[in-house]
Amino acid sequence: MSRLVMKFGGTSVADLERIRRVGRLVAAEVEAGHRVAVVVSAMAGKTNELVAWTDGAGQAAQGLDPSDDEYDTVVASGEQVTAGLLAMTLRNMGLRARSWLGWQVPIITDEAHGRARIDDIPPEKLVAALDAGEIAVIAGFQGVTRDGRISTLGRGGSDTSAVAIAAAVGASCCDIYTDVDGVYTTDPRIEQRARRLAKISYEEMLEMASLGAKVLQTRSVELAMAQRVPVRVLSSFVEPGEAPGQGTIVCDEEEIMEKRIVSGVAYSRDEAKITLFGLPDHPGVSALIFSRLADANVNVDMIVQSRARTTDVANMEFTVGKRDAARAVEIVRAAQAEIGFEDVAVDEDVAKVSVIGVGMRSHAGVAKTMFTALADKGVNIQVISTSEIKISVLIDAAYTELAVRALHAAYGLDQL
Repeated sequence: MSRLVMKFGGTSVADLERIRRVGRLVAAEVEAGHRVAVVVSAMAGKTNELVAWTDGAGQAAQGLDPSDDEYDTVVASGEQVTAGLLAMTLRNMGLRARSWLGWQVPIITDEAHGRARIDDIPPEKLVAALDAGEIAVIAGFQGVTRDGRISTLGRGGSDTSAVAIAAAVGASCCDIYTDVDGVYTTDPRIEQRARRLAKISYEEMLEMASLGAKVLQTRSVELAMAQRVPVRVLSSFVEPGEAPGQGTIVCDEEEIMEKRIVSGVAYSRDEAKITLFGLPDHPGVSALIFSRLADANVNVDMIVQSRARTTDVANMEFTVGKRDAARAVEIVRAAQAEIGFEDVAVDEDVAKVSVIGVGMRSHAGVAKTMFTALADKGVNIQVISTSEIKISVLIDAAYTELAVRALHAAYGLDQL
């Protein structure tokens, strides 16, 4: 009897009827002979509500640090409610089940409250329960520090919890149930001809997750790749008695028989472009700029520098998330005299569109196809960045959907 981890996100457990649907999916896997651990998120919208309460309490307390350990105590409670409700539901179905909180497993983390990373999961108690035929319903998103304080893994952390537990107990697979039935070649809301992928490599999924695809959380894919945990993305919105389907399997590249040159097109509208004009063109300037931003925990993505017409002067463009744009401008303006640039501008009306595929490693002409397809549609490229398996471009946000559809067709993804 193999061990299986099933994870259900907030939309899958949004109300009692959906929790009962989840119960039926879990029961089907138990009947199929699996020893099942279930990881659950908070009910849809609950974490946002709890975070808002902590914001209010922080203001009342005149500046409570958002990373305070009491913040985690509050926001971790949503998963606790869901775990208890699902365990009760399974018991009412005649199954053996109990809820497990992060400290009971235990899921041991570092002390970075609000964004903790998992250090260890001793598997003995959980494995003993599973092997005894009990369904373990585990609260995702949360853990415990070594000094016994509740911690949380950051938004989307339940995916990471599930993959980490699957690795700890030696599960044959980690099934992530969500509101879509797999990973698609692009967003079906933009391109109706988007196709579900039967398999996708860890590397491709990691790029897609980091570039805007919301199916899986980035850290969970990193962990799955490091621990070689097979992950399957499935839909939880199936009728009673209906199989959830095959979904998409995230696995090693070697397990994919026919490697595609491009597997998908991703996009993100959460981008802001910052331009520094009249920058001194000599060593140390870039280090000064980006060290200041790093010290303020501002994540920088795309970067391009070009010579200006004046000798020894350059212009630089880089992108940050929209929520960090105002702070990034404030930081560089505060250092303007030291850096020596002439002016700074910010543009939030931009989007990043990317093509991803492991086949890029061995095929020429991928960039040519991308740039030609965008040019044919009159889409101007502002910034370009590349990795071994992806090409990203920054464009005017108004052209996002047009660019996605053009690239999806250019690489033949609608014909898979």
